[in-house]
This record gives sequence, structure tokens and C-alpha cells, in this order.
Amino acid sequence: MTTFADLGISPDFTAVLDERGITSPFPVQELTIADALAGRDVCGKAKTGSGKTLAFGLPVLEKVKTAEPRRPRALILVPTRELATQVRDELAPIGAVRNVTVTAIYGGAKMETQVAELEKGVEVVVATPGRMIDMIERKEISLGDIMQVVIDEADRMADMGFLPQVEWILRHIPGQHQTLLFSATLDGVVDTLIKRYQTDPAMHEVISEQVTVDKMQHRFLAVHDMDKIKVAAAISRASTRTIVFVRTKRAADRVAGDLVREDVDAASIHGDLRQSHREKALKDFSDGKLKVLVATDVAARGIHVDDVDVVIHYDPPEDHKAYLHRSGRTARAGESGVVVTLVLWNEELEVKRLLKRLKLEDYPIVEVFSNDKRLADLTAWDPRNDTASK
Repeated sequence: MTTFADLGISPDFTAVLDERGITSPFPVQELTIADALAGRDVCGKAKTGSGKTLAFGLPVLEKVKTAEPRRPRALILVPTRELATQVRDELAPIGAVRNVTVTAIYGGAKMETQVAELEKGVEVVVATPGRMIDMIERKEISLGDIMQVVIDEADRMADMGFLPQVEWILRHIPGQHQTLLFSATLDGVVDTLIKRYQTDPAMHEVISEQVTVDKMQHRFLAVHDMDKIKVAAAISRASTRTIVFVRTKRAADRVAGDLVREDVDAASIHGDLRQSHREKALKDFSDGKLKVLVATDVAARGIHVDDVDVVIHYDPPEDHKAYLHRSGRTARAGESGVVVTLVLWNEELEVKRLLKRLKLEDYPIVEVFSNDKRLADLTAWDPRNDTASK
């Protein structure tokens, strides 16, 4: 079995990883770390939850030089505030053994505090594009000493309309530097980014099994409007960590409030909430203090939490791609999970079309009420084999 030491990671860093129970590299790390340490541009195709943060983070921390005030040496661009803090939190304790500092820069937090951090001399900056551009234009930060650039989740950047900002930043990095790019897809505009800003990159692809059908257990439940929240509450009570998806920010707040009234610990997460609220909800959820996170599709892109055992589509997803994106929050890192879609009578046709697109036509849409005993253990009940449900 390959170890991090085999890939060229130094003993002080491997010791920190060992303490955290990280002893053997994930496939994406095994494929990319050696090339990144050798100084090559690297292009990694891997989905969220595959271990990308250490794949780019360890080589960056290994190679980064000491920074002057406001002149970082490495820049990691990410699409969301939540991802910025998560990447920082994963890399900072490793860098600390060498006095290498990692900070996160994102909108929704005080710029003065972030500038004060930079003033101390920060080696690695993890940033969202918008706030980074603000900092550059105000001359609060210089990119003159940047030697390593990471573009993480490039496909999400494209989905969210951030690629023009990413390109603006890349054009403003003056000297020679190494560029590492990670994305779940490498076609279209992401391919343009690779061609423009990488030089002869080492291309690596993690062939991931199709988690949607193979690893997940799907349940499609016909519910009644007045009983819908009680069904969601019954499912949530029986699970450890549940993410509930809704279509709008207003719905996120309403559903979270309704779940709390059903005695379920829940909080909402969406773009209109203060950053401190979002961070607290995410931390409590990750730490197991909060049972349910109610999220909009965009906010969920920043959620990288393992051990989510249930995903509930409270509002059916817009299309099969959204179903896969949302459902991918469970069945991460080799775990299995249950994906539940709640269906009102006027949504059945739309959901049947979705089933066809996902090649899940053998799953019936089963009518349930909140007092149904099967909700207490959805993994034990397969509606495809349940004659009563057909």
C-alpha cells in the first residue's frame, strides 16, 4: 500500500496526518502529489469528496516559501465562503508544524480583519474570487510573490459564473508560477482555462464508480401537503446527519423553523444569512451537534461533510443533474446513504420523468404518512420488493 512518505511528503507532515488518522492516500492524492511536488502543472479530474484538498494542499505546503507582509506565496481559489474556511481549517494545522500560515479571504466578513492577518505575513491564502479582486484593486494584497496557484472546483466556479473573475486574477499574477487545477469535469469553459493558464499539465483522472445508483438507496415518497414536514421530521429523527434540500432561501428558513417546531435540531444555510451564522451551522452540523441542515442548491456547494446518512429532496430537484449534485452529499468517501424525494400529488409527473432520466424507473412512488413505521429505518425497506407498495 502506498503511503504519503512514498509520494514524497516529509516526516513532519506525515506525523500530523497520522495523528488525524490519515495514513494512506486517496486515489486522487496518489495520482497527483508526486507531479505537483516535482513542480509540474497538474490537472486533476475528481469529484467533491474525493480528497482533493490534501492532493493540492500538501504539495503547496511542502514547497511554499516564507511570505512578506501582504505578499502571499500561494493562492488557492475556491467558489464559496464555506469551502474557503474548510480548506483553511484542513491545511492550517499541517502548515503550523513549520510556521507556515494559511488564511481564508472571502466576502461577508470584515476586510479589516483579513488585511490585519495579511499584514503579519501569510504564506497561503485561500480565497473566493470576488473578495480577492476587491483586495487587489484596493492594493491591500500583492500577487507579485505568488509561486503556486490552485483553482479548486473549477466546474462549480463555471456554474456559478465566477470564471471571468478567476481569469482576471490569473492575468494579474506577474511571474512564473505553478498552476494546479481540480474539477469534476474538464470540458467546455474549464478546458479553456486549462489551455490558457496551464503549461503542459500532468492530466490525472480518478475513475469514480457511479455512486448515484450503486451506492445510494433511493426512496420516492408520495406525501400530503399538511403531513409533509412531519414525514421529513420522522426521517430526520431516525438518522444521524440529514441534509434537506429546498428550492428557495425563504423555504430554507421556513422548513428549518418547522422542523424545530417538530423537535428536530435544524438550521438553514443560504446566501442571505450572515457568514457567522452559516459557519456556526456548518460547524455544528459537522461536529454532530446539529442533526439537520436545510439548504438551497447554491449554498450546498460549500458543504463538504462526510457521514451524511440521509439526503431529503423536500422540493424535487429541477433536473437529473441537480438530483445527482444534491444526492452526492451522501455516499461520500465510500460510505453508503439514503436519498429520499418527497412528492406532492401535483409533482408526480415531473418526478416520473426524473426517474426515467436517472434510469430508476423500477422504483415506485409510495404513499406514506408520518406515522408510517417504515420511516424509522428506510434502509431496511426496499419498496421495489414490497408488494404492498406496488
